Amino acid sequence: MPKRLRLTRRFPAAMTNDAYRALQRFAGEAGISPDEALSFLFENFGSVTDHDNLTHRLRLFKSELEDRKA
Repeated sequence: MPKRLRLTRRFPAAMTNDAYRALQRFAGEAGISPDEALSFLFENFGSVTDHDNLTHRLRLFKSELEDRKA
């Protein structure tokens, strides 16, 4: 029997316009709500990401972070 999807945790999340658009696009293509899309991505994080690519992208993001905040 599948686990019941209960969206019991809420948190305010700020994101860039690009991230928001990507989330909306992913949710729309998948036919689910943005809340459900975030739940899916985080519940399956290890299997939907490539560890080496994630590490590289995170390093790039962190190196540009201070400039992006300005």
